[in-house]
Amino acid sequence: MSRPPLKKQIALPLLFAAGLGAAYYVLGRFRAELPAGASEQQRMTLTANDWALVVVQIAFWMSLALVAVRALNELFFLVFRKRKGYEAPALIRDLFSLVLYVTAGAVILRYTLDLSFAALLPGSALLGIILGLALQDTLGNLFSGISLHADKPFQVGDVITVGKHTGVVMSVTWRAVKIKTFSNLIVLLSNSSIAKESIEVAPRDGQNARTVPFSALYSDSPVKVIHAVREAVRECDNVLRYMTPVVRIRHLADSGVEYEVKYWLSDYARFHDTDALVRQRIWYALRRHGLTFAYPTRTLYMQQPAAGDGDVRDAETLAELLSAVDIFTPLSADELNVLAAAANERVFAPGETIIREGDSGASMFVVSRGGVDVRVDSDGLQRTIKRLGEGAIFGEMGLFTGEARTASVVASEETEVIEIGHDAMRALFRTNPNLAEAISHTINERRAGLAASASAAHDGDDTPAGLLSKIRRFFRLD
Repeated sequence: MSRPPLKKQIALPLLFAAGLGAAYYVLGRFRAELPAGASEQQRMTLTANDWALVVVQIAFWMSLALVAVRALNELFFLVFRKRKGYEAPALIRDLFSLVLYVTAGAVILRYTLDLSFAALLPGSALLGIILGLALQDTLGNLFSGISLHADKPFQVGDVITVGKHTGVVMSVTWRAVKIKTFSNLIVLLSNSSIAKESIEVAPRDGQNARTVPFSALYSDSPVKVIHAVREAVRECDNVLRYMTPVVRIRHLADSGVEYEVKYWLSDYARFHDTDALVRQRIWYALRRHGLTFAYPTRTLYMQQPAAGDGDVRDAETLAELLSAVDIFTPLSADELNVLAAAANERVFAPGETIIREGDSGASMFVVSRGGVDVRVDSDGLQRTIKRLGEGAIFGEMGLFTGEARTASVVASEETEVIEIGHDAMRALFRTNPNLAEAISHTINERRAGLAASASAAHDGDDTPAGLLSKIRRFFRLD
């Protein structure tokens, strides 16, 4: 609540002081000296007149003191506002005025009644005890208010939570803090009760964050879910654009993957509406990207002794992908189907290592979706020498010769690969011994190119004949 202008604050006290001055003048004109031998009635009349003059005099000076204190208060806190850049709290202004009023009252009593504080001390001690007991709660609120203003844990406009109450701070006085809840209710919280509670403060101009939980199915890719939700929340009203929302996995629950999105608000006082808008945008984002919310379900799986049509279709799809790999061009359609049936599909998250340089291996990989980075160690640092996309292969030397991996391969994005193991190739080599010779030339060329990029040394067996000999030994074809 804004304070009235200074003119309105001092106009009425000045008029009152003028009236008291006139009354004092009139009473002084009718005052007479007490004659010798005056009656008791005359003495009482004169005494009453004197007391009336004293009372009018005290009221006159009190009115002038009121005008002076209000003027000093306004002047002092005007300078404070210009130097600090903000209004002083109401409690501080009231305490400042109270000190001036008490001082002015003491001075007026001293020079009108010749009454000093020393004469009042014996009685004031007992009065102080009585008042202290009677005003215990009031004084507690006062000193708690002073403490709040000294610490400044919150300001007008901040959102605070005290106990079960949450709302926007409307004002802070010597007795209570007034907040406006999000139900549009006004709640007065006494300063003494606030001093006993923990206070949660969301500064009006601070970067305040909120988290909204949601869930998705295990079959939905976490990378897709995180990307879809992050982009949807970023465009919501009242969400800070320069603070990228954070979407992360909270828990792997029974019914699905539990996520949470953390975002920052421009105006925290509107967090209820913003939370609701974020939930709405999440729903639309998941539907738009073909993703599904998780909810409690029970799925019954029935396994048939023979492979069903779905399994045949999967094998056919894998066989079609493998037929595009140059190494497997010598294979017939039946051999591709056999190889596809023995292959395994794997999925890797961005940044996840698929194979590591120096490790032993007996399998190769075909990239069916996504992409990978081929990295080699260079003075303790990983250096990317090649990026492979869909349809590319890697790790073939581990499969065909059993040699250690010459490079690390890391998923550059969410990537699906087809892994072909040693046992599957051995079955094909035994049924078709000429297959080893047919693919040895292609493997040798690919290995030579990778070794040249990695500045690796060649050995004497890197010729087609030497590589074929390695394959035969590794698969025991001789």
